[in-house]
Amino acid sequence: MLVKWIRCSVTDRPGFERGQRKWAGLLGEPGFRGQGGGWSRKRPEVAHVFGFWESRAFYDSFMARAHDRLAAGQTGTYADMQVLLFERQFDVKVGFEPRFGDVDVVRVAHCQVHADRVEHFTLMQEKVWNPAMAGSPGMLRGVFGQAPGHEFLVLSMWNSAAEHGKYREERVRRLGTRAEVDTDIAALAGDVVAIEPSWTV
Repeated sequence: MLVKWIRCSVTDRPGFERGQRKWAGLLGEPGFRGQGGGWSRKRPEVAHVFGFWESRAFYDSFMARAHDRLAAGQTGTYADMQVLLFERQFDVKVGFEPRFGDVDVVRVAHCQVHADRVEHFTLMQEKVWNPAMAGSPGMLRGVFGQAPGHEFLVLSMWNSAAEHGKYREERVRRLGTRAEVDTDIAALAGDVVAIEPSWTV
């Protein structure tokens, strides 16, 4: 499965939201699995959208055909956009499905990993982070993806911002020490996204 992460600095919030609802036109596209997103809880002008496709081939076909028509509705509503694509490596918790109906917030972490630490980083995700998240109240499901090179995405869905906050306060520092994140990771960026139900496709 291909995971698409879009991050925009929005200049016209009502216009952007109107355009976002037009992405309902994705329904019925071959290989499309789901899409959702919302606003950054830290920076209110930043929007995040997460899209899921069965494969890169289906995604490339959509981009060549229907993408520009759907995207036209948001022209002029944002100042800049970053688009990143990741191939799913494994699920965070069992049985990931790209559904957003029960999700309050999404935590997204973008990790640039030192080349000689990729194997260790991936192992720690599987053996340390995933079990901790999967066992946390309020954590619904998630996905771990890799881009070409040494870039990784960790996306986790939570049923409440409060439960995610408790996990972060109580466990993240201890788990980070155990997983040796400071040794593995060259750069880390992330955000907590408040899901907008009307953006879900």
